[in-house]
Amino acid sequence: MAKHGKKYLAAAAKIDQDQLYTPEQALALVKETSYTKFDGTVEVHIRTTLDPRQADQQVRDVVVLPHGLGKTVRVLVFAAGEAATLARNSGADTVADDDETMSKIQAGWADFDVAISTPDLMGKVGRLGRVLGPRGLMPNPKAGTVVPADDLPRAIQEAKAGRVEFRLDKTANIHVQIGKASFENKKLFENLSTLMDAIKKARPSGAKGSYLKHITLAASMGPGIKVDPSLAQEMEATE
Repeated sequence: MAKHGKKYLAAAAKIDQDQLYTPEQALALVKETSYTKFDGTVEVHIRTTLDPRQADQQVRDVVVLPHGLGKTVRVLVFAAGEAATLARNSGADTVADDDETMSKIQAGWADFDVAISTPDLMGKVGRLGRVLGPRGLMPNPKAGTVVPADDLPRAIQEAKAGRVEFRLDKTANIHVQIGKASFENKKLFENLSTLMDAIKKARPSGAKGSYLKHITLAASMGPGIKVDPSLAQEMEATE
C-alpha cells in the first residue's frame, strides 16, 4: 500500500470515509482537500454495474460542460484542401494536411489535447493508431471527432469550450474531469449536473438494476469523497 505524505493525510482527515455526501457537500470538500501547489483538476470516478465485455452494455458519448475545464484545449484537425483552410480559420491550433505533419505524429509527437478529422482522411489517420490510440486521441464518429468539413467550425468550437468524452473502461468504470478546484462551487455543481444528466441518458440497453453503483469525487492527487449515487442521479442539468 502506497505511503501518503502529510498534506494528503491532513486532507483525508477532513473526510468521513463511511459517509455518502450530497453532491454539494462533496464538491465543497473537494475544494477544501485540494492541496497541490498547482490548480488541481476535479475528477469524477464512477463504478458501474455494467459488463464491459457485452456489446449492449457499452457507454461512450460526449458532453459539453457549461463552464469548460478551465484549461486551454489544443485542437489538431486532420483535413485537406478547403477543409484545411476552414479548420485554420475556425481556430484549429494545428492542421495536419501534409505528409510532414503525419510523419511527425507517427514518430510520437502528440502536442495536442483533441484530434478531429474529416471522413476522407481517416484512411491515413488510421495508420497513426499506435500513437493516437493509447493517448485517447484517435478521432471517432461516436466521440464527435470525425465530422464533415462543413461541421468543423462547430466541432472545433465545442472542443475548445469544454466538450469532454466519457466512456466505460475495461474495469467497468467511467472517469471524467469536470473543471478546476479554483472554480466556484456553483460552476462545479453545474458541470457535474450536466455530466450526470448525459451519463443517465447514455444508459445502455443492456444495463440492469441501478447502473451507477459508486460515485467518487477527488481533486488531483487528493483523497476520494464518496457521493450518494441516488442524489447524484437526481441532479438537474443546467440549460
